[in-house]
Amino acid sequence: MTAPLPDLLIEPVVRAALAEDLGRAGDVTAQACISPDARLSAAFAVRQPGVVAGLACARLAVATLDPTARFEALATDGDRVEAGHVLARVEGDARALLSAERTALNLLGRLSGVATLTRAYVDAVAGTKARIADTRKTTPGLRHMEKYAVRCGGGLNHRFGLDDAILIKDNHVAACGGVAEALKRARAAAGHLMKVEVEVDSLQQLEQAMPYAPDVIMLDNFTLEDLARAVALVAGRVTLEASGGVNLQTVAAIARSGVDVISVGALTHSAPVLDIGLDAV
Repeated sequence: MTAPLPDLLIEPVVRAALAEDLGRAGDVTAQACISPDARLSAAFAVRQPGVVAGLACARLAVATLDPTARFEALATDGDRVEAGHVLARVEGDARALLSAERTALNLLGRLSGVATLTRAYVDAVAGTKARIADTRKTTPGLRHMEKYAVRCGGGLNHRFGLDDAILIKDNHVAACGGVAEALKRARAAAGHLMKVEVEVDSLQQLEQAMPYAPDVIMLDNFTLEDLARAVALVAGRVTLEASGGVNLQTVAAIARSGVDVISVGALTHSAPVLDIGLDAV
């Protein structure tokens, strides 16, 4: 079970989304059509199979506009659900529920979509030792929530930002004049808790990196044959991460090469939104 994000981290996003939607005058449709004392009971239900993530977003969207509303979760983030499954029931001020609806569904659908796609990749590499990881290719402002959704789908989180690990990419290598020099500088600057990863694009660069004992080596756009050669060359001494050219059609073969981690930008930059609706009951 994935540990939930604290409300403290989610509330600013939910409030910003609500403010964007309510604009300068609030929900003029609800104000015009719904009696001030009207109550509404409704259910959040999925319309296609998927993996749930982001129920707290729906709960907080409702609670922000109606602190007295009742929100009953009938699923847990990380659950696999079929079409028609009711994720939560809500009852409260009708105007508030209708005003919160789109914000709740946007965030819940987005995060559930990330979790669902992640689970598809995780299932595709089942039976191998490879684990699926995300990247920093996230929606600005939503990174912590999208990475949470990856965990709900069974994936791993790569670094969260530029400050929690050293990752030497191809442009860093070019600026330093080579893999060896980049790793020398990184090792000199890294604290005892800071991991160092280097990206290589050839077996030659991999051999250049090995004497400097990086914690992780990213094999960028390697062929399947070269991935297998890299695994044999490293022989378990360094964590190997495959990246580039990864999709649901290729990921299983990449995993069978023996790499430890496969990073997939698509988990967060291309996940389709899971279709979820709020229906009055």
